[in-house]
Amino acid sequence: MRWGFLLYMVGALLVAIGLTMLWPLGFSLYYQDDGIMPLAAACGATVLSGLLLVVFFRRTDLQVPISHREGMAITTFGWLAAGFCGALPFYLGGVFAHPMDCLFESFSGFTTTGASVLTNIEVVPKGLLFWRSLTHWLGGMGIIVLSLAILPFLGVGGMQLYKAEVPGPVPDKLRPRIRDTAMILWQVYILFSVVETVLLMLGGMDFFDALCHTFGTMATGGFSTKNASIGHYQSVYIDIVVTIFMLIAGINFSLHYFALKGQPGSLWRDPECRFFLGLFVVLTGVTTIYIHGVNASSWGQALRYASFQVASILTTTGYATTDFELWPALPQCLLLLCMFIGGCAGSTGGGMKCMRIMLLLRHAYQELFRLIHPRAVTRVKLGAQVVSSEVIGGIGGFFVLWLVLLFLGVFLVAATGVDVMTSFTAVLSCIGNIGPGLGSVGPAENYAHLPVVAKGVLSLCMLLGRLEIFTVIILFVPEFYRK
Repeated sequence: MRWGFLLYMVGALLVAIGLTMLWPLGFSLYYQDDGIMPLAAACGATVLSGLLLVVFFRRTDLQVPISHREGMAITTFGWLAAGFCGALPFYLGGVFAHPMDCLFESFSGFTTTGASVLTNIEVVPKGLLFWRSLTHWLGGMGIIVLSLAILPFLGVGGMQLYKAEVPGPVPDKLRPRIRDTAMILWQVYILFSVVETVLLMLGGMDFFDALCHTFGTMATGGFSTKNASIGHYQSVYIDIVVTIFMLIAGINFSLHYFALKGQPGSLWRDPECRFFLGLFVVLTGVTTIYIHGVNASSWGQALRYASFQVASILTTTGYATTDFELWPALPQCLLLLCMFIGGCAGSTGGGMKCMRIMLLLRHAYQELFRLIHPRAVTRVKLGAQVVSSEVIGGIGGFFVLWLVLLFLGVFLVAATGVDVMTSFTAVLSCIGNIGPGLGSVGPAENYAHLPVVAKGVLSLCMLLGRLEIFTVIILFVPEFYRK
């Protein structure tokens, strides 16, 4: 492990993050709000810290391929550094009384979780609100992928970082050079962001709100500039636009690239995409039937609320247009199921990912088939592709570890005095990078009332979920540091 190289890379990442703070600083200057000094100071401190690491640990071995272990370590420490530096504007601006609240909000932003400890969003200076939403957008496609796209010295060996960063069991490499792949992904990401911003402005949002909500949508994060989230606007048009783009963000971005290249059929040919969209349609239909006449006065209103909320939770965005805690029990259970599943591999969504769920179900069916036909030679397939036993084994290990960490987190949060329902859904929401849960962390509440220790546990859960668990946990295995 080249520790000097690791610190050098973290320093380069901090410089990039610090420079992005100039964008929200520009909004603060435009609105002349109280975010000017906090953002300027945080920007300077972050860039200076990064430059010191870059200069002090300046490397001559940049063309040496990044090892598998180095890729995981750089990714984890890079995200930790981003979370801590991202909290500086909130701390210096006095947005929160406790430093842990600043860290919680920052990690929630960069991991695209969307869980918030802000009790009154609309009184926060515009510049700080924009930084809060911008952390979503940066974390959505991935800070490390952004580094791959803009830092040319990562052109060799960068696949190790890409594997550690991109959500899902099998990352798609669109170009021989990983830097080109990262650039393609970001171009698609930016294109959809521009289109959604324009459409939201056509629906009545001003540029600031449209941009912030686009960041929350495309990153499947869910931070809003309004206390009532998207429900503040009471607009059918805005609900439809946001629902569509949440679904877009929940699909593998590689498929969007091929669709934009003139192969729209690639979306339907992909079995994971079909599973994801089919699940959305079924769950929306069932939810619509159950809330009609109870929480919605007409079929149109029921479909509007159901489709938005199912898309929001399934893609792990976390936006809300209504308080789904007031819905009947079955729709709430279906939303709980969505929290486990999440979006597609290669999307900005969190959760366990549809591909993993599909492969686990097919592997379970294969085992049943073998009991009936013990001499049969069978293979698990995803579409026409045979899935190797190594991938199936990795998914099985991920599933077990995911559940173990879920319940460990629930026990730790419950130990701080939080009730069982709140503890379970809060940890599930944070490790799945979703945002709202049930109990006292529902869509009409937030996480501000939780004890400091519980917020620390949930912040770690966000990081574990965003980096797909293995990338973080592997750092605690002794063999990781041995030759």
